[in-house]
Amino acid sequence: AIGQAWRNCPGVWVSQGFLMFRNQYDTDCITWSPAGRIHQIEYAMEAVKQGSAAIGLRSDTCAMVATLKRSASELSSYQKKIFQIDDHIGIAIAGLVADARVLAKYMRTECINHRYVYDAPMQVGRLVVQVADKSQIGTQRIGSRPYGVGLLVAGHDQTGPHLFETQPSGQYFEYKGIAIGARSQAGRTYLEKHFESFGPLPVPELITHALIALRETLATGTELSSSNVAVGYATADQSFTILEDDLILPYVDALKKPPETTDVPADEGEPPDAQGAPAASMDTDP
Repeated sequence: AIGQAWRNCPGVWVSQGFLMFRNQYDTDCITWSPAGRIHQIEYAMEAVKQGSAAIGLRSDTCAMVATLKRSASELSSYQKKIFQIDDHIGIAIAGLVADARVLAKYMRTECINHRYVYDAPMQVGRLVVQVADKSQIGTQRIGSRPYGVGLLVAGHDQTGPHLFETQPSGQYFEYKGIAIGARSQAGRTYLEKHFESFGPLPVPELITHALIALRETLATGTELSSSNVAVGYATADQSFTILEDDLILPYVDALKKPPETTDVPADEGEPPDAQGAPAASMDTDP
């Protein structure tokens, strides 16, 4: 009955009792809809929103990323979401991991070529521009599709620490703090409240802020653990370092401890009368 009711409707296919809606404007990435939208790019942006959360933040001396890792089942390992690109650059991803590996390979090749030609590490901003250009090519050729992944690029070069976000559309932005992926709005809210204090912070305290922001994005019933979280950072004195499993465990355990409270004696702060001191006489001399 359902098939008969929908069989003559335009834009709808009926197959074995299932309804399949067809959009004539989303078959490639160069067709504009009447509303001025390119649906393929919007689908790629939606893939980023469905990916596990990634957090990025920056201080005066350090650029850092943190990610939630997912596992396909209880029997499988957690999927890696942070990749080292060069000694001074790393990325965190949200979206399709396969597309992220393609872009990571491209970024590593560009860094190697830059070192070979100029005998110097590549600037973070220059690399991000090239990645954004490569992502944009996928939005203008009929034989390709946009990359369904968003990148947070953290690195430290001769101009200082940098944190960038790249999008499937080819846009890129530099941030002091950013969160992407599923339920990332809660992480962004935390960063917006505290980013002004990030400047002078040392690396351990910056890691704590990253984990707290990441904890805000967790689904109900999920907890942070050393197996489902990873942190990567780069400083002027230290190359890009990834902390996961046993290396991140002390920071996760410290986050779970309740805040220490100082016991105040019961008689502290009380007026002298309450502590047993003789009360002043109300009588006055005649």
